[in-house]
Amino acid sequence: MTKMTSRKLRAILEDRLRNENYRMSYNRDKDRFRVEWKDTKQGINVTLPSVIAKYNERGERAIDELVAHLEEALKIMKQEVRLHGVEQHIYPVIRSTSFPTKTNDGTPLITKEHTAETRIFFALDLGKSYRLIDATLLEQENWTEERLIETAMFNMRSLAISYKEDEVQSNRFYFVAPSDGYAASRMLNESFLQEMKRKATGDLAVAVPHQDVLIVADIVNDTGYDVLAQITMKFFAEGNIPITSLSFIYDEGELEPIFILAKSRRIDKHDDRK
Repeated sequence: MTKMTSRKLRAILEDRLRNENYRMSYNRDKDRFRVEWKDTKQGINVTLPSVIAKYNERGERAIDELVAHLEEALKIMKQEVRLHGVEQHIYPVIRSTSFPTKTNDGTPLITKEHTAETRIFFALDLGKSYRLIDATLLEQENWTEERLIETAMFNMRSLAISYKEDEVQSNRFYFVAPSDGYAASRMLNESFLQEMKRKATGDLAVAVPHQDVLIVADIVNDTGYDVLAQITMKFFAEGNIPITSLSFIYDEGELEPIFILAKSRRIDKHDDRK
């Protein structure tokens, strides 16, 4: 496989996205590529090193998926979006706390606090992609944040949950990975987490390394923590929209982020022990 560099990747994207209505630019200091509509200046930033890492793992497929995502997202920016009449297509989505909370033009996105590592955003599903809901859209539709959150959480609870199981040295791992784009959102289904907690014989751990997978684990020994850390990091590196490489312990309705130290023990994120 050809060694990929930022210069080569930039050239590939400029060629694949060639369109007289697009403007493309490159920020050398941030190693970031941007494509936007010329008339509205709405667009998307792409951090090239993260794409190169995925290319090194998955080859040309990583670039194909990126180009398809960019084209679909740019197309959506031109669509007129409404909330009335499509309430059943509104869902919560999980993102890292480092994910921008405003659009490129400075409009606040609607968010809800979640954990120290994650934040909840809200999206209107458009079929092949979705649009994050911002304050302007909410105002145009005369919706309140309370109505939006209630609608999204109701729809999330209606999503089916199925999983594949694996076992490593008595530790059980459950992988929820539907192809609907809302795997991580199922982390918000309290009934599901409570059910898995009742089944667990050890600690119940939860991980959302990227938006398209939710990992639930019944951890009974140190090996389980080590395996969970390795799996979560691998998924985090490969995901199209990474969320967090940390895992969480679920107990009494609370999610507490944890660091997992290889081969020995775990440390609660807020634990000050050395």
